Amino acid sequence: MEISGKLLRDGIISGAHNIINNKNRVDELNVFPVPDGDTGTNMSMTISNALPELTAMTDDVTVSSVADAAATGMLRGARGNSGVILSLLFRGISKGLAGKNTADGKEFAAALSRGVAAAYKSVMKPTEGTVLTVSREASEAAAKKAEETDDIVEIFTALIEEGEASLNRTPELLPALKKAGVVDSGAMGFILIFKGIYSVIKGEGIIESADEPHAKREVTVIGSTNAAGTYETDIKYTYCTEYIVNKNDGCDDATKLRAYLESIGDSVVLVDDDDIIKIHVHTDHPGLAFEKGLTFGYLTNMKIENMKEQHKTQARKAANQLRSRPAPAKPEKEVGFVAVASGAGVEALFTDLGVDSIVRGGQTSNPSTEDILDAILATPAKNVFVLPNNKNIILAAEQAVKLADRKVIVLQSRSVPQGITAMLTYDPDLSVRENSINMTAALDNVGTGLVTFAVRDSIVNDKKIKQGDILGMENGKLNVVDRDLTKVLYKVTKHLLTGSSSYITVIYGADVSDDDAQEAFAYLKSRFGDNLEFSLVNGGQPVYYYMVSVE
Repeated sequence: MEISGKLLRDGIISGAHNIINNKNRVDELNVFPVPDGDTGTNMSMTISNALPELTAMTDDVTVSSVADAAATGMLRGARGNSGVILSLLFRGISKGLAGKNTADGKEFAAALSRGVAAAYKSVMKPTEGTVLTVSREASEAAAKKAEETDDIVEIFTALIEEGEASLNRTPELLPALKKAGVVDSGAMGFILIFKGIYSVIKGEGIIESADEPHAKREVTVIGSTNAAGTYETDIKYTYCTEYIVNKNDGCDDATKLRAYLESIGDSVVLVDDDDIIKIHVHTDHPGLAFEKGLTFGYLTNMKIENMKEQHKTQARKAANQLRSRPAPAKPEKEVGFVAVASGAGVEALFTDLGVDSIVRGGQTSNPSTEDILDAILATPAKNVFVLPNNKNIILAAEQAVKLADRKVIVLQSRSVPQGITAMLTYDPDLSVRENSINMTAALDNVGTGLVTFAVRDSIVNDKKIKQGDILGMENGKLNVVDRDLTKVLYKVTKHLLTGSSSYITVIYGADVSDDDAQEAFAYLKSRFGDNLEFSLVNGGQPVYYYMVSVE
């Protein structure tokens, strides 16, 4: 058995539905208790970006075009590290199936191996016990089975069985998972997607999306208590057939017409009054519906619509809307800047520092590769620096480099304070390369403190955390847990100070009042003396009560 384009198309749609249905379950596996752009959400949004293009494809499509459409959609829609890795897996599959009308099991296994290699290559320091490990071990099992048989069902069975076994081993590779009693969330997302594909491969059909039920078109029947018909994307009958019967004298009871129509179709709506019978039915035989109606009287207002063609047209329009975008801005200067930020004050701060385009997003709302690409293309410069300002956005930003029509330099800024420092370091008299080196080096000269809250009970670094606790993070590490907001702010700032520190900037968020921020700021100044320069900024950012920069 080979994989046809139709089979691969339906399989990826099924995989998308499966991760969408289970995204909350995957999100809950995240061990770290801070608010986050969680794995299940990121992976489901990434693969969902390919659905409009896939659903618009006809049944005679090739595996090559399906794989390419899926990879392109996922690349542009990639969110968070897990989403980028997922898109790279499918990009490898796409390259492995390029130019093929159909694919056998060996060809698919080889294509998946290519995707795994690309995913590993994208991560500077791959961590075992994650989606990388599980995808690799599942791929290796598929390749081994492909040495024995071409049968795609057997190869996929080996892939899924080893993938699930590998998933269950992830706690042995990552102590944090073992302590929390969970498996890796990205790896679980991978398994859910490929189990969705497996459902189609072995003949069980597409897993339906519980999160996004079939779109429905209600037919309103005035003066009747009949249930409205529905129009679903999973269309059983092709033609929506409507007409009005102008009754003959002494014609049969209309219930006989209803019974006949229900025998040749569904979604039957029949409105009967003294002079007319109004009919709506979904059927593969509109001619028979008309002929039966003629036995009751003469027909008017006859209409037939091919619902499958309507659905394909609507899907194509949706896909074309996703592909269409404003024309790129003409480069009018040498250097421009894009920054990811959230909060009116933070956005204004970056704009004041010279940032041309702001991508709204951050911890709980990771922007997609396409969001970042749009901002790059809207920046009227030959060379564009991108400041992701979050570790989970860096990979998505790096994917945008490949899609841009100009030179893009992604700086590895992992927080808003680092992004601000990078902008302050920029020197217009230096070359792009010199600025890239200097701005990157400056990232290590700033200490970043983040004060947020726990969204779940957890244990991190032997610290017991309860939902609602105030958490203090120092350069990405969670070191302070308390119930007092000002106390956490003070401890985080104190830990970041060194003998060479000169500046402390406190950026307060949307959930901190001006009065409370001023009070906390005054407390910091009173505790740390007069040898430091202090600055307080109303950032208006979500998630973080405070962001602290110490230089």
